[in-house]
Amino acid sequence: MSEPLVGGGISTVPMLDHPPTARVLAISTAVPDGAIESHYTSWATAQIADERQRKLFERMSARAGIENRYSVLDGQHGRMDASSFYAGTVAPSTAERMQVYARDAPLLALKAIAGLPDLGDITHLVVASCTGFMAPGLDQVIARRLNLSSQVERISIGFMGCYAGITALRTAAHLVRSQQQARVLVVTVELCSLHLQDTGDIESLLAMRQFADGAAAAIVCASGEGLALGASLSETLEESAELITWTIGDTGFAMHLSGEVPARLADALINPAVAARLGDISAIEAWAVHPGGRSILDAVERGLCLAPGKLDASRSVLREFGNMSSATVLFVLERLMQQRPATGLALAFGPGLAMEGLHFGWTDDAG
Repeated sequence: MSEPLVGGGISTVPMLDHPPTARVLAISTAVPDGAIESHYTSWATAQIADERQRKLFERMSARAGIENRYSVLDGQHGRMDASSFYAGTVAPSTAERMQVYARDAPLLALKAIAGLPDLGDITHLVVASCTGFMAPGLDQVIARRLNLSSQVERISIGFMGCYAGITALRTAAHLVRSQQQARVLVVTVELCSLHLQDTGDIESLLAMRQFADGAAAAIVCASGEGLALGASLSETLEESAELITWTIGDTGFAMHLSGEVPARLADALINPAVAARLGDISAIEAWAVHPGGRSILDAVERGLCLAPGKLDASRSVLREFGNMSSATVLFVLERLMQQRPATGLALAFGPGLAMEGLHFGWTDDAG
């Protein structure tokens, strides 16, 4: 039996008689230099005492659909590589992990921003991140290092998890619709590799094995050709609060990702009421689905009866970079922008279990 999602609806912003169309002019992405895959495999298998369990972990890892992941723990400039950072008899404390976040999150964010063709006169800065805390905040640090005006309005989106990338774009679209001259810099940056946990549990090790570090930046405004941002939607699965959790502990942020998530998600997407809120699925040309894992993409493909190949962009991002939490969906959108799709839908899932969606489509309209 299909399981309905609750709390949905299409958002509107009736602030202007004829609100401008917000559009993404450019997206730039970045990952650290350090490859984490071999380090993680060595670290994880060393924690599994039983040989049969270790072989099972290796077999399941091989089917994850991920070939490369990257981490700020790269061994350069005096930093420790991923295995060394976790090699001590005592796991790194949350304070130690946050020190790395405060140092490296701004650097990775700026690396992504540097790839944008032209910042122009930024009026708003929207920053999304759930893998660290610092004060002054990441938004202030980025603004100062970019020498943005002290009058730039800043918004920080934290702890929403993987769907925060869509929330950040939607927030930027709202700003543009309400202020036609707005030029919004959107930044998402996640250092997931800072939160590995000591455990011999295979399910936990496989969940952590999906995550990596990455950042993305985008310019959203009311003029120029790009990806026009349309209606958005938010849905929450009933009785799902324990399926995905992200808990702050003494040794970082502990992720719990239930094995039930793919089946519950596919079951919910089959529901006609949910499908209706997504719009005419057959008319959607491009799909920017957050690659939370191979099984998540399979569940979306099955639940929405998508044709083979519709999620190729998501699968390639997963294969090349892993799951970078909120930044990942922008990696997918960056690839789809090159195709200039007439219609598209971005979807991402996270704690709740919740889904955020945003319709998009290419526009040549100067605005």
